[in-house]
Amino acid sequence: MTFDFPDGWQLQSVEDSMKAIIDYRGKTPRKTPSGVPLITAKIVKDGRIMPPTEFIASEGYDSWMNRGLPEPGDVVMTTEAPLGEIAQIDNRKVALGQRLITLRGKPDVLNNTYLKFAMQAAFVQNQLKARSTGTTVLGISQRELRKVEIPLPPLSEQHHIAHILGTLDEKIELNRQMNETLEATARAIFKSWFVDFDPVKSKMEGHKPPCMNPEIAALFPSAFQDSPLRKIPEGWKVVALPEVIEVNPRRVLKKETIAPYLPMQNLPTQGHRPDNWTSREFNSGTKFINGDTLLARITPCLENGKTGFVDFLREDEVGWGSTEYIILRPKPPFPVEFGYYLARSDSLRVFAIHNMTGTTGRQRVPASCFDYYQFAAPTVPIVQEFGKIVKPLMKKIRMNNQQSHTLSQIRDRLLSKLLSGEIHVDDAAGILEENDDRKS
Repeated sequence: MTFDFPDGWQLQSVEDSMKAIIDYRGKTPRKTPSGVPLITAKIVKDGRIMPPTEFIASEGYDSWMNRGLPEPGDVVMTTEAPLGEIAQIDNRKVALGQRLITLRGKPDVLNNTYLKFAMQAAFVQNQLKARSTGTTVLGISQRELRKVEIPLPPLSEQHHIAHILGTLDEKIELNRQMNETLEATARAIFKSWFVDFDPVKSKMEGHKPPCMNPEIAALFPSAFQDSPLRKIPEGWKVVALPEVIEVNPRRVLKKETIAPYLPMQNLPTQGHRPDNWTSREFNSGTKFINGDTLLARITPCLENGKTGFVDFLREDEVGWGSTEYIILRPKPPFPVEFGYYLARSDSLRVFAIHNMTGTTGRQRVPASCFDYYQFAAPTVPIVQEFGKIVKPLMKKIRMNNQQSHTLSQIRDRLLSKLLSGEIHVDDAAGILEENDDRKS
């Protein structure tokens, strides 16, 4: 890509542009179950900081962060495994882990949000790779990073670029948060109805089940019965999973057929919708269709929650992926969504992890173990009402994801064109307005 920057722009090194460069590489903090969230390289991905999974003790924060404290707006960059992932710190108090460098621009030279986007641009990313070392794993030293040049338009133009691209990021983030809420709502309903039996408990106490219309409430019994597992709603029965859900159903896909492919790394740990499918020639692997639930059978993917629901292939299309997927497919009249939320339940996941086999390397869950997984199966009218409620929620999640995918494509195109000087901020603002007009 050729970069022909507009008049008035200059190239300036990272070293000369930064008020602070904070580097905690070479230090390993003592982790605690809770406390101050620790930002590590593995949670800096796709321009954002994923939910932290590691923490350090609050009382040890000052002694650990003796190389400099992060501030809101600072930009973090992964320096290896992978190299060049960029994100911006928000207002939360956080600690910084290894394989990260934190950058803070000089206020009179560099807008930090602009810096985030500039560091993601091809012009800078190419320099990072060119100055990196390593064969299988690329990494960059602080000394080489300081030499990397950043394109700097006038500060007022930086603010405009940051606003345009930041507006798109905010819309994408809003969709992500909305999807988290929708997913949490569906999971809460599943747990309330099929795990905690809340509607039955409410009716036993003489109360109307909260947040439930009378027609659905009438489907639930007002008493429990004994079962081999525990007390379950009257009229329900304990079943082995294969009685109502197929495990690894057979699919037809001829060798050398070009079909959507989903690598294990793209199976989500949170949320139901896998992303970043590619088209590949089928050789051998697990085959699946719309409505299938994909459950990772290997460690550590299963423990990390990798689970997905196939909901955007064409109805007649077969996708495929790793043989390390287990497919769950509810049998009619159970809705396909029931299989996904059962796979996300604590009970099934604990059962699967407990039944892993293997003593060395990766442990695996044998599909045959689900022959022995038992749960309380609801009556058909109840489970079908569940499907009617959650199906629109999952459809809305899909629509939000599709919109976010479009917005991210627009953002990436604008980023490339703005920082290559191909278009001016006024033209970019016009493109955004046209996109908003089409949506309305």
